[in-house]
Amino acid sequence: MAGDRPTETLATQRESSRKDRVLTVSITISCQGFQALAIGGLALFLPKIRADLGLSYTQAGVLFSLATLAYALMQMPAGFLADRFGPRRLFFVGSLGMDLLAFAFGWVTAFWMALPILAMAGVLRALMFIPGLLLVASWFPPARRATAMGVYTVGGFLGTVVLSLAGPALAGVYSWRAPFLLFSSIGILASLAYLRLSKESPASRRSEPIDVNDLVALFRYRVMWLAGGIQYIRLAVVFGLQAWVPSYLADEKGVSLPVIGAIVAVSGAITAPSNFLGGYVSDRLKNPPLVIGGALLVLGVTIALLATVNNVAVVVGLIFVTALFQQFYFGPLFSVPVEVLRSRNAGVATGFGNTFANFGALTFGYTVGALKDVSGGFSAGFYALAGCCAVGLVLTVLLARLRSTALRAPVPQPT
Repeated sequence: MAGDRPTETLATQRESSRKDRVLTVSITISCQGFQALAIGGLALFLPKIRADLGLSYTQAGVLFSLATLAYALMQMPAGFLADRFGPRRLFFVGSLGMDLLAFAFGWVTAFWMALPILAMAGVLRALMFIPGLLLVASWFPPARRATAMGVYTVGGFLGTVVLSLAGPALAGVYSWRAPFLLFSSIGILASLAYLRLSKESPASRRSEPIDVNDLVALFRYRVMWLAGGIQYIRLAVVFGLQAWVPSYLADEKGVSLPVIGAIVAVSGAITAPSNFLGGYVSDRLKNPPLVIGGALLVLGVTIALLATVNNVAVVVGLIFVTALFQQFYFGPLFSVPVEVLRSRNAGVATGFGNTFANFGALTFGYTVGALKDVSGGFSAGFYALAGCCAVGLVLTVLLARLRSTALRAPVPQPT
C-alpha cells in the first residue's frame, strides 16, 4: 500500500494542476473580455460621443491613435517586464488599471479630458496583452502554442459581442456613458477575483534578465522584420475596420445604432472562434505561413469589394467575411518568431512583433478618419487596407522560405 502513495500523490498533483490551468486560463480570458466591454465602446458609440463632445472625424482619429501609440511604445517594455518578473502580477496591474480608466472615461465632457485617459489606457493595455498571452500560453504544451495564443483573444471578442448587444440598449435608455460605467465596475471585481484565484504555470520559468545587446540582436534577425511587417498589416486591418465600420454603416449606409450593434455582435461572435480555429489549423498542418497567406488573400479581396459595393445586405455579408479572417492568423503569426528563434525571452520577442502591429493600428486608426474628412467617403481608406493585404502576401512568401530554412538549421543566427 505504501508503494501506491507516490502514484496517488502524482495523480493528485496532476488533477490540481489541471484545475489550476482551467481556472487561470478562464479568469484571464474573462478579464480580457471585461476590458473589451469597458473600453471597446469607443468605436461602437463614436457617433454619439462625437455629437456629445463636438469632435471632428480627425479628432476622433487622434483619440484612437493616441491610445494605440502609447500601447505600441509599451510592447517591448511590457515583454521585458513579463520575462523579468513573470506575467501574472503584471496582468493584474494592467487589468485593474484599464477598468479604472474606462470608468473615468464615462465622465469626460471635453476632448482634452479624453486625451490623458486614452493615453494611459494604451500603456496599461500593453501590461495586459503580452503578460496575458504568455500566461495562457505557458499552460499549454509547445506543440499547441498557436492554439493557445488564439484562445487568449477569445475573451476580447466575446466581450465585444456582449457590448454590441447590451450597449446600444443601455445607451438608448441612458446615454453612451452608461456602458462604460457599468462594465468597468464589473471588470474591477473580475480583476480582484483574478488576483485571488489565478496561478503561474508550474512549467513556466522566469528568464534571465535580457541586456541591451540581446535587445539589439533581435533587430538582426530577418524573421523578426518579416513577421513585424505582417503584424503591422494585421492590426492595421483589424483596427481600421473595427474603429470605422460602425461610423461607415451609420454615415454612409444609414444603418441605425441598434442594428449596427447587432452587426458588430455577430462579427465578434464570428471572430472569437476564428482565433482558436486558425491556431488549431496551423498546429495541425504545422504550416503557419499557409494559414497567414490564405487569410490575407481573402481579406484583400473582401475589403476591396467593401469599398465598391452599395447594397447594404452584401456589405453586411462582406463585413462578416472580414470578421472571420481578420484574426484567423493571429496565433500562427505570433508563433513563428518564437518557433524559429527558440527564444528564451518570449516576452520580448512577442512584444517586438506586437510593436509593429500597433503602429499599423496607429497609422490606420488616424488615416481612415482623415481620408474620410478629405475625400468625403470611406472608400479610399478601405482601398488602402486592401493594398496592405497584398503587401502582406509578399512578406508571407518570404517568411515561409525563411522559416523553412531556419528550422533545418540547428541554431538560428542573426542575418
